[in-house]
Amino acid sequence: MDAEERRREILDAARHAGSVDVGKLAADLGVSKETVRRDLRVLEDHGLVRRTHGGAYPVESAGFETTLAFRTTMHVPEKSRIAAAAADLLGDAETVFIDEGFTPQLIAEALPRDRPLTVITASLSAASGLATRENTTVLLLGGRVRGGTMATVDHWATHMLSGFVIDLAFIGANGISRQYGLTTPDPAVSEVKARVVKVSRRRVFSGVHNKFGAVSFCRFADVSDFETIVTDTGLPLTEANRYSLLGPQIIRV
Repeated sequence: MDAEERRREILDAARHAGSVDVGKLAADLGVSKETVRRDLRVLEDHGLVRRTHGGAYPVESAGFETTLAFRTTMHVPEKSRIAAAAADLLGDAETVFIDEGFTPQLIAEALPRDRPLTVITASLSAASGLATRENTTVLLLGGRVRGGTMATVDHWATHMLSGFVIDLAFIGANGISRQYGLTTPDPAVSEVKARVVKVSRRRVFSGVHNKFGAVSFCRFADVSDFETIVTDTGLPLTEANRYSLLGPQIIRV
């Protein structure tokens, strides 16, 4: 196996499992740990993985995106804390956008039941979870349903959004960086998210620490477009402070 084939094996393993360990890769591939580390550095330079202490995890790109089902198995305690903290930012908002993805779905579940709310969402999962609530009106965006994320996209969704002014939007992303802003692999998803940014008065980004520094294919917003960023304590405080210099409040839970 040459270096290129070995790196493809490493990338495939990371995408399948969600992360890889240097020691296990070295044993599985029959090479030294230093060889694996060099391979991971190359893959990181190509924007395909992010290295961690002792391993790496894949970056979602135009050619790779995790499914909603997979996301429900990863970093669940962190996502639950993030969702609870994000829902506390509701304030006096009466109209709320809930993005696709597992963390936004958890935010939807954490929204209060004792006050009237109108929730706009592209997520079938979030819509079905909220639809039976007595005080919640759900507006599901029309469009093509992406099977992997169970969410709607394309011009039907963006056209519907163009007629709204939304008090507060809870928005997710596949990656967020100080240089490139918020990104996602799919152009159709990016168009929906970009339209939400334009029609919302307040915007909150919620995501686990491994989203930070990751860059995907389609850029839809700048960090400065957001009032608040909610993440977990896996994001170092020094890095959180660098993001706060761009404008948003950073909440680590």
